[in-house]
Amino acid sequence: MRPSLKLVGEVRDLQIVDQQNQNCGICDDAEFEGGPGAALTVRALLVGPGAIQPRLPRWLAKIIRRFWGVGLTRIPWKDVESITSRIVLKATADHYHLHDIDRRLSRYLAKIPALS
Repeated sequence: MRPSLKLVGEVRDLQIVDQQNQNCGICDDAEFEGGPGAALTVRALLVGPGAIQPRLPRWLAKIIRRFWGVGLTRIPWKDVESITSRIVLKATADHYHLHDIDRRLSRYLAKIPALS
């Protein structure tokens, strides 16, 4: 897979699944490396509220920070198995700690009668 700048538009907002076909979240951004005159390569996919906040209006980023924090997970590009209509990872969601927020919130969501 040869990455390009068009890649950001193609992977942003795609569903991410792990090797066990479990949903892991949405790709919020991509991180590149390289400088002027050097090759530009993809370093990682970024997932979590910390990845999306820089693109949001300040007032909305503040709300996101308040309720979801600034957590950010970097998934190394080498750990991407394939990209089609979704991004498939080579390892499990637990390997990347992608379900940590879900686990923390589940304690509170279980207390809401309509959701339990």
